[in-house]
Amino acid sequence: MTDQQIAHTIKMRPIGEVAKQLGIDPEELELYGKYKAKLPLKYIDRTKFGKLILVSAISPTPAGEGKTTVSIGLSQALNRIGKKSVVVLREPSLGPVFGIKGGATGGGYSQVLPMEDINLHFTGDFAAIEKAHNLLAALIDNNIQSKTRSLNLDPRTISWRRVMDMNDRSLRSMVLGLGGTGNGIPRETGFDITAASEVMAILCLSNDINDLKQRLGNIFIGFTFDKKPIYARDLKANGAMAALLKEAIKPNLVQTIEGTPAIIHGGPFANIAQGTNSVIATQTAMSLTDYTVTEAGFGFDLGAEKFLDIKCRSAKLSPNAAVLVATVRALKYHGGQPLKEIKNENLAALEKGIVNLEKHVENIRQFSLAPVVAVNRFLTDTQAELDFIAEFCKQKNIPVSIIDVWGKGGAGAEELARLVVTASDDCCPNFLPLYPLTDSVEKKIETIAKKIYGAEAVDYTAKAKANLVKIANLGLNDLAICMAKTQKSLSDNPELLGRPKDFIITVREIEIASGAGFLIPITGDIMRMPGLPEEPSSERIDIDNDGNITGLF
Repeated sequence: MTDQQIAHTIKMRPIGEVAKQLGIDPEELELYGKYKAKLPLKYIDRTKFGKLILVSAISPTPAGEGKTTVSIGLSQALNRIGKKSVVVLREPSLGPVFGIKGGATGGGYSQVLPMEDINLHFTGDFAAIEKAHNLLAALIDNNIQSKTRSLNLDPRTISWRRVMDMNDRSLRSMVLGLGGTGNGIPRETGFDITAASEVMAILCLSNDINDLKQRLGNIFIGFTFDKKPIYARDLKANGAMAALLKEAIKPNLVQTIEGTPAIIHGGPFANIAQGTNSVIATQTAMSLTDYTVTEAGFGFDLGAEKFLDIKCRSAKLSPNAAVLVATVRALKYHGGQPLKEIKNENLAALEKGIVNLEKHVENIRQFSLAPVVAVNRFLTDTQAELDFIAEFCKQKNIPVSIIDVWGKGGAGAEELARLVVTASDDCCPNFLPLYPLTDSVEKKIETIAKKIYGAEAVDYTAKAKANLVKIANLGLNDLAICMAKTQKSLSDNPELLGRPKDFIITVREIEIASGAGFLIPITGDIMRMPGLPEEPSSERIDIDNDGNITGLF
């Protein structure tokens, strides 16, 4: 059966029953139908945080890894062995849902439900973020047009673009304000995808409404003609923006196929943003359970590094263990085996590609975290290939478990759950950030590039060098770093698989996200507005007269 067909065989429990598992009074829920609800922020209690388990992966490939599926399966498995656990995930973006990736709610017998609702609009959080972001854009252009209340903004310096939750390459670059003076001042701008919005990043890093408003007010817009910096608070925009987000800031409660509570909130991409769910969602789960399982987008070099250096540092969180998801297929792909031959046994390619896993384990240990490798099993994996990975991990003193969460749900990851419990018990109390915020911007970028990616050096274009001067003049040198880089390689070149060496990372430009509290060096050919593939996933999605949606997987 397909993922969607499997989901339809499950009789979901009313969301009030799921809430009771966490000790939440169903009367406290804000219901979105029978199976979805918003949680109030009052359940966050820092004095009784449980353990935090981070799930990451090797560098992703077209062969598949299944990080979200493993996260869900692991949380289900922890409950099966008697541990109280919740899985905390990001919300899917419509761009990938209709684009190349499809749905993002797990797979097989490790899914979050209702999968159609979660993948399509969910509780409207993305729409609220989009509206708040674009409200600021409208206020900026309105102020430029104003004759009596103008802040004297120089249109050439405005860095705030518009956003939309769809992959649409045609909107990357545009000119607005054409058609006469009544339509505004012409200037160049464009659209990013909502998942890359600074408002999304801010929502996911905020502790409460007051923190949200302050961060929104700190958004850098541009300069006046006399070189004075202008922020969102100067336009009195942050109050109205926060009002639009009054429901979106609350985390969403749903359930897994096995009835395990799941909290899903926020959705920044990991290759162009911080790639993790909200601080509020994570803190809520940690307040209500013994083990919170959460995932960070793409490979450890992207989502997990940002999870640790940005989110955990900001929220004063410390994971107790890190699970690294790998597959035989993906490692063979990193070893040069063509995708069309990926089902065939190839120990030589596996041996060549396993260095990618080795590097990501090294990266986990750089943060003083305890690594556990989860090999997500496919039917085409041979015993010889699985044994090779297990022996490799044994030689490197890495706990490893072969799991089948797609076919067996939590039952397929009970050994992994026990390894995670042991690793989290033995882990040091606090992780070690990769760099101090007081380092120079160049030093922080170089540290990530050399220590996490394995680069030889970092090169800067003329535009990036000018950005460094601007950042220094604004006094923003102490912000964290959120690298925008391809997810397909440890380098900034998606063609360099495995564990590339002796490469140079090129920084094209550096964007300022002062409200979120980080800088965004953009490397390689990475785009903050993706395009649709030749054959979009949307072509398979349909709905019948009874409202049944098909084609989501």
